[in-house]
Amino acid sequence: LHMNPPQTRCASHAGSWYSNNGKELSKQLGKWLNEAKTEAIEGIRGVISPHAGYAYSGPTAAYVYKQLAANRNRIDRIFVLGPSHHYYTKGCELSGTGLYETPVGDIELDHSVNTALHQTGKFGVMTRKVDEDEHSIEMQLPYIAHAMQGKQFTLVPILVGSLDSKAEAVYGKIFAPFLDDPRNFFVISSDFCHWGSRFGYQHYDSECGEIWQSIETLDNLGMTAICSLQPEEFSKYQKTFRNTICGRHPIATMMHAMKQAKTSFKVDFVHYAQSSKCKKQSDSSVSYAAGIVMVAPDD
Repeated sequence: LHMNPPQTRCASHAGSWYSNNGKELSKQLGKWLNEAKTEAIEGIRGVISPHAGYAYSGPTAAYVYKQLAANRNRIDRIFVLGPSHHYYTKGCELSGTGLYETPVGDIELDHSVNTALHQTGKFGVMTRKVDEDEHSIEMQLPYIAHAMQGKQFTLVPILVGSLDSKAEAVYGKIFAPFLDDPRNFFVISSDFCHWGSRFGYQHYDSECGEIWQSIETLDNLGMTAICSLQPEEFSKYQKTFRNTICGRHPIATMMHAMKQAKTSFKVDFVHYAQSSKCKKQSDSSVSYAAGIVMVAPDD
Protein backbone atom coordinates (compact mmCIF):
# COMPACT_ATOMS: atom_id res chain seq x y z
CA LEU A 1 0.00 0.00 0.00
CA HIS A 2 2.97 2.33 0.19
CA MET A 3 3.18 4.63 -2.77
CA ASN A 4 6.07 6.90 -3.60
CA PRO A 5 5.00 9.57 -4.27
CA PRO A 6 1.38 8.90 -3.24
CA GLN A 7 -1.07 9.05 -6.11
CA THR A 8 -3.99 11.44 -6.21
CA ARG A 9 -7.58 10.50 -7.03
CA CYS A 10 -9.03 13.24 -9.20
CA ALA A 11 -12.56 14.55 -8.65
CA SER A 12 -13.87 12.63 -11.67
CA HIS A 13 -17.55 13.62 -11.24
CA ALA A 14 -16.90 17.36 -10.73
CA GLY A 15 -18.38 19.39 -13.56
CA SER A 16 -21.17 16.88 -14.13
CA TRP A 17 -22.62 15.62 -10.81
CA TYR A 18 -21.69 18.85 -9.01
CA SER A 19 -19.93 22.11 -9.80
CA ASN A 20 -16.18 22.01 -10.50
CA ASN A 21 -15.91 25.67 -9.51
CA GLY A 22 -14.77 25.75 -5.88
CA LYS A 23 -16.25 29.16 -5.10
CA GLU A 24 -19.61 28.31 -6.62
CA LEU A 25 -19.70 24.87 -4.97
CA SER A 26 -18.81 26.30 -1.57
CA LYS A 27 -21.64 28.83 -1.90
CA GLN A 28 -24.13 26.08 -2.84
CA LEU A 29 -23.10 23.85 0.06
CA GLY A 30 -23.31 26.79 2.46
CA LYS A 31 -26.80 27.65 1.21
CA TRP A 32 -28.09 24.08 1.65
CA LEU A 33 -26.50 23.79 5.11
CA ASN A 34 -28.17 27.06 6.03
CA GLU A 35 -31.56 25.86 4.79
CA ALA A 36 -31.39 22.54 6.66
CA LYS A 37 -33.39 23.34 9.75
CA THR A 38 -32.03 20.85 12.24
CA GLU A 39 -30.56 21.11 15.75
CA ALA A 40 -26.92 20.19 16.32
CA ILE A 41 -26.71 17.01 18.38
CA GLU A 42 -23.85 16.05 20.69
CA GLY A 43 -22.27 12.64 20.44
CA ILE A 44 -22.85 12.05 16.73
CA ARG A 45 -20.64 9.19 15.55
CA GLY A 46 -21.87 8.75 12.01
CA VAL A 47 -24.44 9.50 9.34
CA ILE A 48 -26.31 7.91 6.44
CA SER A 49 -26.14 10.26 3.49
CA PRO A 50 -27.37 10.13 -0.14
CA HIS A 51 -24.99 10.21 -3.10
CA ALA A 52 -26.92 11.48 -6.14
CA GLY A 53 -26.07 14.58 -8.16
CA TYR A 54 -26.13 17.58 -5.81
CA ALA A 55 -29.09 19.15 -7.64
CA TYR A 56 -31.14 16.14 -6.45
CA SER A 57 -29.76 15.11 -3.07
CA GLY A 58 -27.63 18.10 -1.96
CA PRO A 59 -30.42 19.57 0.21
CA THR A 60 -31.00 16.22 2.00
CA ALA A 61 -27.28 15.61 2.59
CA ALA A 62 -27.09 19.04 4.27
CA TYR A 63 -29.12 17.65 7.20
CA VAL A 64 -26.32 15.25 8.12
CA TYR A 65 -23.35 17.47 7.25
CA LYS A 66 -24.71 20.14 9.55
CA GLN A 67 -24.06 17.59 12.34
CA LEU A 68 -20.52 16.92 11.14
CA ALA A 69 -19.77 20.65 11.09
CA ALA A 70 -21.12 21.04 14.64
CA ASN A 71 -19.01 18.14 15.93
CA ARG A 72 -15.86 18.73 13.86
CA ASN A 73 -13.55 19.82 16.68
CA ARG A 74 -13.38 16.34 18.17
CA ILE A 75 -13.11 14.51 14.82
CA ASP A 76 -9.69 13.46 13.51
CA ARG A 77 -10.65 10.76 11.04
CA ILE A 78 -13.60 10.12 8.74
CA PHE A 79 -14.51 6.72 7.30
CA VAL A 80 -16.68 6.71 4.18
CA LEU A 81 -18.37 3.40 3.31
CA GLY A 82 -19.80 3.48 -0.19
CA PRO A 83 -21.40 0.74 -2.31
CA SER A 84 -19.80 -0.39 -5.56
CA HIS A 85 -21.95 0.46 -8.59
CA HIS A 86 -19.80 -0.73 -11.50
CA TYR A 87 -17.27 -3.17 -10.14
CA TYR A 88 -18.11 -6.56 -8.69
CA THR A 89 -16.39 -7.76 -5.54
CA LYS A 90 -17.58 -9.92 -2.64
CA GLY A 91 -15.45 -8.00 -0.15
CA CYS A 92 -14.37 -4.47 0.73
CA GLU A 93 -11.56 -2.51 -0.91
CA LEU A 94 -9.32 0.35 0.16
CA SER A 95 -7.99 3.20 -1.93
CA GLY A 96 -4.45 2.90 -3.29
CA THR A 97 -4.08 6.68 -3.41
CA GLY A 98 -2.83 9.12 -0.79
CA LEU A 99 -4.96 12.13 -1.60
CA TYR A 100 -8.53 12.75 -2.79
CA GLU A 101 -9.11 15.96 -4.72
CA THR A 102 -12.25 18.09 -4.36
CA PRO A 103 -12.97 21.57 -5.78
CA VAL A 104 -13.27 22.87 -2.20
CA GLY A 105 -10.00 21.46 -0.85
CA ASP A 106 -8.07 18.21 -1.06
CA ILE A 107 -8.37 15.50 1.57
CA GLU A 108 -5.49 13.43 2.86
CA LEU A 109 -6.00 9.69 3.29
CA ASP A 110 -5.10 7.93 6.53
CA HIS A 111 -2.05 5.87 5.66
CA SER A 112 -1.67 4.12 9.03
CA VAL A 113 -5.32 3.01 9.28
CA ASN A 114 -5.30 1.94 5.63
CA THR A 115 -2.22 -0.19 6.35
CA ALA A 116 -3.75 -1.66 9.51
CA LEU A 117 -6.95 -2.59 7.65
CA HIS A 118 -4.94 -4.08 4.80
CA GLN A 119 -3.02 -6.22 7.29
CA THR A 120 -6.23 -7.93 8.44
CA GLY A 121 -6.15 -9.73 5.08
CA LYS A 122 -9.83 -8.84 4.55
CA PHE A 123 -9.39 -5.85 2.24
CA GLY A 124 -8.43 -5.58 -1.40
CA VAL A 125 -7.13 -2.38 -2.97
CA MET A 126 -9.09 -0.59 -5.68
CA THR A 127 -7.39 0.13 -8.96
CA ARG A 128 -7.22 3.83 -9.74
CA LYS A 129 -9.90 3.30 -12.42
CA VAL A 130 -12.35 1.59 -10.05
CA ASP A 131 -11.67 4.34 -7.50
CA GLU A 132 -12.35 7.15 -9.98
CA ASP A 133 -15.35 5.48 -11.68
CA GLU A 134 -17.25 5.10 -8.40
CA HIS A 135 -19.38 8.07 -7.31
CA SER A 136 -20.75 6.81 -3.97
CA ILE A 137 -17.68 7.93 -1.98
CA GLU A 138 -16.82 10.98 -4.07
CA MET A 139 -20.27 12.55 -3.62
CA GLN A 140 -19.60 12.82 0.14
CA LEU A 141 -16.22 14.51 -0.23
CA PRO A 142 -17.06 18.16 -1.02
CA TYR A 143 -19.52 18.22 1.89
CA ILE A 144 -16.90 16.65 4.18
CA ALA A 145 -14.20 19.12 3.11
CA HIS A 146 -16.62 22.03 3.52
CA ALA A 147 -17.93 20.92 6.93
CA MET A 148 -14.41 20.21 8.27
CA GLN A 149 -12.89 23.50 7.05
CA GLY A 150 -10.04 24.61 9.28
CA LYS A 151 -9.86 21.28 11.14
CA GLN A 152 -7.14 18.75 10.36
CA PHE A 153 -8.40 15.24 9.65
CA THR A 154 -7.72 12.18 7.53
CA LEU A 155 -10.00 10.06 5.36
CA VAL A 156 -10.52 6.30 5.17
CA PRO A 157 -12.57 5.49 2.04
CA ILE A 158 -13.98 1.95 1.86
CA LEU A 159 -15.59 0.49 -1.24
CA VAL A 160 -18.18 -2.04 -0.05
CA GLY A 161 -18.95 -4.92 -2.43
CA SER A 162 -21.81 -7.44 -2.57
CA LEU A 163 -21.30 -8.82 0.93
CA ASP A 164 -23.27 -11.76 2.27
CA SER A 165 -24.55 -11.43 5.85
CA LYS A 166 -21.56 -13.33 7.23
CA ALA A 167 -19.15 -10.90 5.56
CA GLU A 168 -21.19 -7.92 6.83
CA ALA A 169 -20.69 -9.23 10.38
CA VAL A 170 -16.95 -9.80 9.82
CA TYR A 171 -16.41 -6.24 8.56
CA GLY A 172 -18.72 -4.89 11.28
CA LYS A 173 -16.44 -6.44 13.88
CA ILE A 174 -13.37 -4.83 12.27
CA PHE A 175 -15.01 -1.37 12.32
CA ALA A 176 -16.54 -1.66 15.83
CA PRO A 177 -13.43 -0.46 17.78
CA PHE A 178 -13.10 2.52 15.41
CA LEU A 179 -16.76 3.36 16.02
CA ASP A 180 -16.13 3.26 19.79
CA ASP A 181 -13.55 6.04 19.46
CA PRO A 182 -15.22 9.50 19.50
CA ARG A 183 -12.41 10.92 17.33
CA ASN A 184 -13.72 8.84 14.42
CA PHE A 185 -16.76 9.60 12.29
CA PHE A 186 -18.53 7.28 9.84
CA VAL A 187 -20.32 8.31 6.65
CA ILE A 188 -22.51 5.58 5.17
CA SER A 189 -23.28 6.45 1.56
CA SER A 190 -26.70 5.30 0.35
CA ASP A 191 -29.76 6.41 -1.55
CA PHE A 192 -33.09 4.75 -0.78
CA CYS A 193 -35.72 3.39 -3.18
CA HIS A 194 -34.94 3.54 -6.91
CA TRP A 195 -38.43 3.19 -8.37
CA GLY A 196 -39.45 2.73 -12.00
CA SER A 197 -39.05 0.42 -14.97
CA ARG A 198 -35.55 1.79 -15.65
CA PHE A 199 -34.51 0.42 -12.25
CA GLY A 200 -36.44 -2.82 -12.70
CA TYR A 201 -38.35 -2.12 -9.49
CA GLN A 202 -42.02 -1.13 -9.28
CA HIS A 203 -43.35 -2.36 -5.94
CA TYR A 204 -46.73 -0.67 -5.35
CA ASP A 205 -49.19 -1.09 -2.52
CA SER A 206 -52.36 0.74 -3.58
CA GLU A 207 -53.58 0.82 0.02
CA CYS A 208 -50.98 3.51 0.66
CA GLY A 209 -52.53 5.86 -1.91
CA GLU A 210 -50.47 7.21 -4.80
CA ILE A 211 -47.31 5.43 -5.97
CA TRP A 212 -45.04 8.00 -4.27
CA GLN A 213 -46.89 7.42 -0.97
CA SER A 214 -46.38 3.68 -1.34
CA ILE A 215 -42.64 4.31 -1.92
CA GLU A 216 -42.47 6.52 1.18
CA THR A 217 -44.18 3.81 3.27
CA LEU A 218 -41.74 1.23 1.93
CA ASP A 219 -38.71 3.45 2.69
CA ASN A 220 -40.08 4.21 6.17
CA LEU A 221 -40.31 0.48 6.91
CA GLY A 222 -36.64 0.22 5.89
CA MET A 223 -35.68 3.12 8.16
CA THR A 224 -37.57 1.50 11.04
CA ALA A 225 -35.62 -1.73 10.45
CA ILE A 226 -32.33 0.24 10.51
CA CYS A 227 -33.37 2.08 13.71
CA SER A 228 -34.09 -1.30 15.35
CA LEU A 229 -30.27 -1.78 15.34
CA GLN A 230 -30.88 -5.47 14.58
CA PRO A 231 -29.09 -6.50 11.38
CA GLU A 232 -31.44 -9.48 10.97
CA GLU A 233 -34.47 -7.11 10.97
CA PHE A 234 -32.95 -5.17 8.09
CA SER A 235 -32.07 -8.36 6.26
CA LYS A 236 -35.64 -9.66 6.74
CA TYR A 237 -36.97 -6.37 5.35
CA GLN A 238 -34.70 -6.69 2.31
CA LYS A 239 -35.75 -10.29 1.68
CA THR A 240 -39.43 -9.31 1.88
CA PHE A 241 -39.43 -6.18 -0.28
CA ARG A 242 -36.10 -6.26 -2.19
CA ASN A 243 -36.11 -2.48 -1.88
CA THR A 244 -33.47 -0.92 -4.15
CA ILE A 245 -31.44 0.67 -1.34
CA CYS A 246 -28.07 0.79 -3.09
CA GLY A 247 -26.08 1.17 0.14
CA ARG A 248 -27.71 -1.81 1.87
CA HIS A 249 -24.34 -3.53 2.42
CA PRO A 250 -22.64 -0.45 3.94
CA ILE A 251 -25.75 0.08 6.11
CA ALA A 252 -25.79 -3.57 7.28
CA THR A 253 -22.03 -3.44 7.96
CA MET A 254 -22.55 -0.33 10.09
CA MET A 255 -25.40 -2.07 11.94
CA HIS A 256 -23.09 -4.98 12.75
CA ALA A 257 -20.40 -2.53 13.91
CA MET A 258 -22.90 -0.86 16.26
CA LYS A 259 -24.00 -4.23 17.58
CA GLN A 260 -20.42 -5.33 18.29
CA ALA A 261 -19.19 -2.01 19.69
CA LYS A 262 -18.82 -1.39 23.43
CA THR A 263 -20.80 1.84 23.13
CA SER A 264 -24.61 1.82 22.93
CA PHE A 265 -25.91 3.63 19.88
CA LYS A 266 -29.17 4.89 18.51
CA VAL A 267 -30.14 5.81 14.94
CA ASP A 268 -32.56 8.55 13.88
CA PHE A 269 -33.66 9.72 10.46
CA VAL A 270 -33.96 13.50 10.31
CA HIS A 271 -34.99 14.13 6.70
CA TYR A 272 -36.51 12.32 3.72
CA ALA A 273 -37.09 13.38 0.12
CA GLN A 274 -37.89 11.97 -3.32
CA SER A 275 -36.44 13.21 -6.62
CA SER A 276 -40.02 13.43 -7.94
CA LYS A 277 -43.48 12.20 -6.95
CA CYS A 278 -44.39 9.08 -8.94
CA LYS A 279 -48.05 8.88 -9.92
CA LYS A 280 -48.06 6.44 -12.83
CA GLN A 281 -46.18 3.29 -13.82
CA SER A 282 -44.08 5.14 -16.41
CA ASP A 283 -42.72 7.57 -13.76
CA SER A 284 -39.47 7.04 -11.90
CA SER A 285 -37.85 8.44 -8.79
CA VAL A 286 -35.02 7.99 -6.30
CA SER A 287 -35.48 8.54 -2.57
CA TYR A 288 -32.96 10.20 -0.25
CA ALA A 289 -32.80 9.86 3.52
CA ALA A 290 -30.62 11.61 6.08
CA GLY A 291 -29.80 9.39 9.05
CA ILE A 292 -27.71 10.01 12.14
CA VAL A 293 -25.90 7.56 14.41
CA MET A 294 -25.44 8.84 17.94
CA VAL A 295 -24.40 7.60 21.32
CA ALA A 296 -27.58 6.41 23.08
CA PRO A 297 -28.47 8.66 26.01
CA ASP A 298 -28.27 6.91 29.39
CA ASP A 299 -31.86 6.25 30.31
